Amino acid sequence: MLTKRIIPCLDVTDGRVVKGVNFVGLKDVGDPVDIARFYNDQGADELIFLDITATSDERETMIELVERTAAEVFIPLTVGGGIRSIEDMKKMLQAGADKISLNSAALKQPELIKIGAEKFGSQCIVVAIDAKRVEDSWHVFVKGGREDTGIDAITWAKKVVALGAGEILLTSMDADGTKEGYDLALNQAICSAVNIPVIASGGCGSTADIVEVFQKTKVSAALAASIFHYGEVAIPALKEELARNGMEVRR
Repeated sequence: MLTKRIIPCLDVTDGRVVKGVNFVGLKDVGDPVDIARFYNDQGADELIFLDITATSDERETMIELVERTAAEVFIPLTVGGGIRSIEDMKKMLQAGADKISLNSAALKQPELIKIGAEKFGSQCIVVAIDAKRVEDSWHVFVKGGREDTGIDAITWAKKVVALGAGEILLTSMDADGTKEGYDLALNQAICSAVNIPVIASGGCGSTADIVEVFQKTKVSAALAASIFHYGEVAIPALKEELARNGMEVRR
């Protein structure tokens, strides 16, 4: 049985961790380095560090902040936001990131996935898919959830795998920040369509939600923010509960 991973997400803008609902109404949560250090000590399996306004503001991800964060944590760190080129990927990996998350840039330049995978290895390339239900399917959205590409999420997921992506970070925009549970239908649809790990994101409100997404879908990891940031769920207790439910976890 593969070990299920627990991944706190640090959404960062202007050097601070923030959290909102459905990608809007952002509130300041704290300093990213302090929060990353805390999660490292808590036993998180990985961290995802997303500069959520780098793309929409058309600026680079904050390399100095990545360097300081990477110096404090000893678990895999994925960095995304504003990465538009192979050179950007190289800078992030040199700054201490273990993986690169591509979203808008991958849609504009799908060859970035292929070239990045060939240069740095598929294990370094995470493609983030922000999906929202539109009628009877899910569309891929970009620019922090502000723009509908019209692209079918399942079709895009299959394409990124073919291009060499090693992992998919799948966020349900419908569920994001609602704390009403993960979008099980979306997660299972993507998992059934691809043969690489899928990280479930968007909607986690409790330990039970994480247990449920692992029990009812084939996702490899569960990402959450609010429940960890506000101290509602402690990672050690969460992992104990997962183990009680028969799941393999790293402790």
